[in-house]
Amino acid sequence: MPVNSTLEKVTDRIRARSRAQREAYLALIEEVGGRAPGAERMGCANVAHAFAGIPGDDRLRIVAERGPNLAIVTAYNDMLSAHAPYAGYPAVLKDEARRHGATAQVAGGVPAMCDGVTQGTPGMELSLFSRDTIAMGAAVALSHDVFDAALMLGVCDKIVPGLLIGALHFGHLPTVFVPAGPMTSGLSNNEKSKVREQAAQGLVGRAELLEAEQQAYHGQGTCTFYGTANSNQMLLEAMGLHVPAAAFVTPGTGLREALTREAVRTVLGITRNGGRYAPIGHVVDERCIVNAMVALLATGGSTNHLIHWVAVARAAGITIDWNDFAALSAVVPLVARVYPNGSADVNQFQAAGGTGYVIGQLLDAGLMHEDVLTVRPNGLREYASEPAQGADGAVAWQVAGASRDEAIVRPAHPPEAAFSPTGGLELLEGNLGRSVIKISAVPEDRHCVEAPARVFDSQEALQAAFRAGELDRDVVCVVRWQGPKANGMPELHKLTPPLAVLQNRGFQVALVTDGRMSGASGKVPAAIHVSPEALDGGPLARVRDGDIIRLDARAGRLDVLVDAAAWQARPPEPFPATHAAANNRGLGRELFAGMRRNALTAEEGACTWL
Repeated sequence: MPVNSTLEKVTDRIRARSRAQREAYLALIEEVGGRAPGAERMGCANVAHAFAGIPGDDRLRIVAERGPNLAIVTAYNDMLSAHAPYAGYPAVLKDEARRHGATAQVAGGVPAMCDGVTQGTPGMELSLFSRDTIAMGAAVALSHDVFDAALMLGVCDKIVPGLLIGALHFGHLPTVFVPAGPMTSGLSNNEKSKVREQAAQGLVGRAELLEAEQQAYHGQGTCTFYGTANSNQMLLEAMGLHVPAAAFVTPGTGLREALTREAVRTVLGITRNGGRYAPIGHVVDERCIVNAMVALLATGGSTNHLIHWVAVARAAGITIDWNDFAALSAVVPLVARVYPNGSADVNQFQAAGGTGYVIGQLLDAGLMHEDVLTVRPNGLREYASEPAQGADGAVAWQVAGASRDEAIVRPAHPPEAAFSPTGGLELLEGNLGRSVIKISAVPEDRHCVEAPARVFDSQEALQAAFRAGELDRDVVCVVRWQGPKANGMPELHKLTPPLAVLQNRGFQVALVTDGRMSGASGKVPAAIHVSPEALDGGPLARVRDGDIIRLDARAGRLDVLVDAAAWQARPPEPFPATHAAANNRGLGRELFAGMRRNALTAEEGACTWL
């Protein structure tokens, strides 16, 4: 089927908008990539330092035999379930490299924090900026400049975008991302959410809540809901940066190790001497970015990526904005229902057809660019497959085929065969600014909410008002001073249970904030990432208790219903001095003051390096 006309138009306007910076980016990576290998180019002392710590036979391969040397950049730590499996990866990767006449070095590690641990705590205020810190960490690792290609080991929320941004600043290097897979299924996400809502009402205590949480999060691997971490993996597949269909194979299996070894063979095949040069700066072009956006919309993925992939695109010399997401969302059907957009977890998604089914459907419907460069020799169509391990231990792929559970994944064509003919994300505009809303999990009768505002300066204040019974009514809760410049734009996922309780009681409820919600946010309508933020002259600073706010996802509007002249004349509330002081001290927040000052808006990717 021909490529969808809207897809073509969006891609063309991104290409035109980005032409100058993209050309400059490509010229730079060509200049850098055209140099001699590091072991030949550098001084003898530099070379000796670079390889002093590796076995002599590896040193011989690099220096004398001029074999490829792979950089391993890892987000391993053993307190994050998703990254704990990476402990043994370097040994496996090095062994596979040696089998093919190459070497591999752990070039460096990057920090990896878990939003699930820091939700609702001061540490969450470092979360968004950890992405750019990770990018800088990856750049430091690769700056030793003795590598022919790179393997990036990371899975979760800010880690993958950070590694991508870092890798794209070394765009001359062929790069493959190596996932670790999800944990096995535990307590269902629906049951976990029910217990959280009961706890918010005081119906169960801490012991019962902790037991439920530990049954849900119980082993190594990513969390099993379709939040930011697992959305990352879907997008990497759509961009052709993984070994095909590697995203959702659980840790500790033979297939998982076989796919990890395949990553080495894949990256060696795209080095300058590997027969098909495919550096990451060439792979990630306008079409690749659009494919990622489509995959996000088609699966109802994390709202965080309306920030992160803007930043990723910028790192490749490409400019995208929320208008591009909105235009694509109008023509991309929702083909997957995975919690919080449904009841299935990612293991059930994988069993129903997984990434291979989704990509195949989108390609067949003309909703992805098939003629793109990927890390594999047969292009993006190779990603419309699923892997299996044969008796000899080798991986073989077969076409994903039909959905094995149409309650989880459905065809993309015709659009009425999907769960929804449009994507799961919408752009909202109005006199309160620009924002986004994830509607794929919101009941249709909640797509438009009009109610009096209750204004809060922190999420803790909202929770206190809920506990005091002050929100038992139709209400639009405005939580401001949560943007990048104010406090690092923390996720406000702790607000989901109390707001869900109010909605379950029959009230019309919505959230409006310049902060973020977790990738696990769901059934409560939430206008998030409101830009400009309150601290940067945004209109949320003018909202007062009792103002009527209308959030209309159908019309794409977010407005306060106040007389226009009175609204313009109303002075903004000042940033509370207590908040300004608290956001700048304790638990490492002082170190991120420069990032808060320099951060761009959410729609500009909240980048701190530009």
